[in-house]
Amino acid sequence: MSNPDSTLVPLHRLLYEEIVQKALAEDLGLAGDLTTDAIVTPGTGTAAGIISRTAGRIAGMDIAGAAFLSLDPHAAIETRVGDGCDASPGQALATVRGSARALLSAERTALNFLGHLSGIATATRNVVRAVASYGCKIVCTRKTIPGLRALEKYAVRAGGGSNHRFGLDDAVLIKDNHRLIAGGVEEAVRRVRRHAGHMVKIEVEVDTLDELEQALALEVDAVLLDNMQLDVLAQAVRMSRGKVVTEASGGITPANAPAVAATGVDLISIGWLTHSAPALDVSLELL
Repeated sequence: MSNPDSTLVPLHRLLYEEIVQKALAEDLGLAGDLTTDAIVTPGTGTAAGIISRTAGRIAGMDIAGAAFLSLDPHAAIETRVGDGCDASPGQALATVRGSARALLSAERTALNFLGHLSGIATATRNVVRAVASYGCKIVCTRKTIPGLRALEKYAVRAGGGSNHRFGLDDAVLIKDNHRLIAGGVEEAVRRVRRHAGHMVKIEVEVDTLDELEQALALEVDAVLLDNMQLDVLAQAVRMSRGKVVTEASGGITPANAPAVAATGVDLISIGWLTHSAPALDVSLELL
């Protein structure tokens, strides 16, 4: 299946094929699809449309397609609205032709992935649009459903957002509990620099301007300005300008994101994009 949005790099199939297989195995269980196998004669072919019942940003078409192809390798899938593109209510996203048994048995798995990921993409798009007149980026977090992180972070990119770190192993983020255990920001940074390689960037979470001053004096790479009031956040951004990358987080929604962006912060990180975005309503309808 092709991706009409040339600016969005599709996920490699190795990142989702095993996940799709496990989801199908979970749904089919030990006895298979009792309903479909009883009603549909083997060898029956059919065609169906994947429909978006509500408006939204699409993500996960290839993953949904993989569910159908897993049960019918000869299925033909024609994508009409690809990942990273917007769909209207009632719009056909794709047409699937193949084994009727395969299409009906894979239906729920395919739609679960497509609806969930499109919901993330839609929520991300809405926040990105809300701050479009400012220079900050919207980024996701590690608050993802276990096993689905690569897919959910891809959906954020489909919505026009950017990704924060993918795991604990690709960057350092010193949070409040790390500071407490180490005995302070300075000691925590010292221990990290002794342990990590020169390619690893260091970000420090700060809650107050005093903590920010300490982090800036240590010449870290980025600061996470957590749950700050807007006036304090603006002052923190002024203190940090030209020294570190600034990231704001905590209770940010499409409604208040513009005010946060107006402080001049570089990044706005939002956990609910991946853990609580409502799924897009999609369906499979036989033609």
